[in-house]
Amino acid sequence: MHISVIQAILIGILYYLGINGTPWCSLLGSTLLQKPLVSGLLVGIILGNPVQGAIIGAAIQLPFIAYISAGGAPPTDPGLAGTLGTALAMAAGVEPKAAIAMAVPIGLLGTIIWVLHMTIDVAFVHMIDQAAEEGNMKKAVFLHIVPPQVVAVLLGGIPVALGCYFGSGVVTNLIHMLEGRPLETLQVIGGILPAIGIAMNLRAISKPGILMWYILGFIVAVYLGLETMPIAIIAGIVAYIYTDIIAKTEGKQVAVAVDDDYDEDFI
Repeated sequence: MHISVIQAILIGILYYLGINGTPWCSLLGSTLLQKPLVSGLLVGIILGNPVQGAIIGAAIQLPFIAYISAGGAPPTDPGLAGTLGTALAMAAGVEPKAAIAMAVPIGLLGTIIWVLHMTIDVAFVHMIDQAAEEGNMKKAVFLHIVPPQVVAVLLGGIPVALGCYFGSGVVTNLIHMLEGRPLETLQVIGGILPAIGIAMNLRAISKPGILMWYILGFIVAVYLGLETMPIAIIAGIVAYIYTDIIAKTEGKQVAVAVDDDYDEDFI
């Protein structure tokens, strides 16, 4: 598959919109567009094969299923793996397992880009401080939004677009060179990598307060024979009710604690 200039630009824009801190679609940024499953589907739509894009995106999602970014220091970049990884995998026509092995190193490369991005943005923070001291809030707002987004486009969107356009042919030729045992090895490695993400989730599931929900889901899936969609809907309803009950319980506890403090102060 050949990726056209327009398709490459659209994929670059898609990656840019998924970068953490992009203000233009904050509700869909790092929460949705950064997920390989979602970005893979959107890349598939751009390349004219949404089903294959969703399949490859879902496969790439597995190693990143327990992904978490704490303190602005992400261990990898699932957004880059999902967009560029899916695009190159579809261009080369590889199996989802091989796509995983291709996407994981791409995600690690995204960490370097993110660190460089944050390092450059430090300069804008000092400019904002100076503008605030001068009382020029318009300048402070401008420096807060525009220059960092320009940097994000230069370091993220444009390289991804160039990688899609020029890298698709390179990856395709490389896959043809690796046909046979090397490609089979790559697929085996790709089949093992999802175990990392699943193992991280199982580590969290093993906690007493969460394990019972896992057992309940297992029973519903195995013994009731339900498909994935109805199970997901049931899980969403249960999660909403459970969260609502916890929130109300904590609210009552806080109210009681405040009343007790008030009574003690009054006495």
